Amino acid sequence: MAPAGQGSGRRAAIVTGAASGIGEAISRRFVKEGIDVLSVDLRPGPDTPGVPFAADLTTREGNKAAVEAAVERFGRLDIIVPNAGFQHVAPIPEFDEDRWDALLAILLTSPFLLTKYGWQHLVDSGAGRVCVIASAHALSASPFKSGYISGKHGVLGLVKTIALEGADCGIRANAICPGYVRTPLVQAQIADQAKAHGMTEDRVVSEVMLVRQPVKQMVELDDLAEMAVFLTGPNSNSLTGMSVSMDMGWSAL
Repeated sequence: MAPAGQGSGRRAAIVTGAASGIGEAISRRFVKEGIDVLSVDLRPGPDTPGVPFAADLTTREGNKAAVEAAVERFGRLDIIVPNAGFQHVAPIPEFDEDRWDALLAILLTSPFLLTKYGWQHLVDSGAGRVCVIASAHALSASPFKSGYISGKHGVLGLVKTIALEGADCGIRANAICPGYVRTPLVQAQIADQAKAHGMTEDRVVSEVMLVRQPVKQMVELDDLAEMAVFLTGPNSNSLTGMSVSMDMGWSAL
């Protein structure tokens, strides 16, 4: 007999940061797979795939509301993909404390709260999946990004803990750690970086942005979304507590 959530109707997912970039690509791919998706963002747009839902994930109320909305709309919750985040760059003596708090709230506390509030629904699924979109910066550090680095390192510990606590009740938890991903936001930075460094756009990509990647290519959104589909699907049952590096060799150095 198939476990609950397998062959007993459409699965349901929450994807955060779903209005653009990685979150949008994953939401769109999930919808294509026949998964019901609550696409959560601070300001979801009219083109956000799935069912757009506005929430401030730096708050407890926002995370709880997202879980409640998914269950109310779809009648179940099988998959949680915490992806929302932002970056703030400054040396530690000058790092704004409010930005530090907000970074840890969105990168670490939100995945915890979504999992906490959704736990029983993931158990009821029989095949609950948590797939955190982390970063190559979850495995290594860079200067001037203390908040982002700390949040991403911390969430890998959370993923391992979810994996251990969920092992006996069908919950599997993993993280994807990409290097630079070809998102509209990253693409928009190339011209500005080229101008600032007095270099061609090709050179600024390989020598500045991707300097730490042996393979001088960006991760494609479709590839990342495909990995998220696999890690949240039935063929990933033996994988839990893992950090999957999609970083073009960054973490091999």
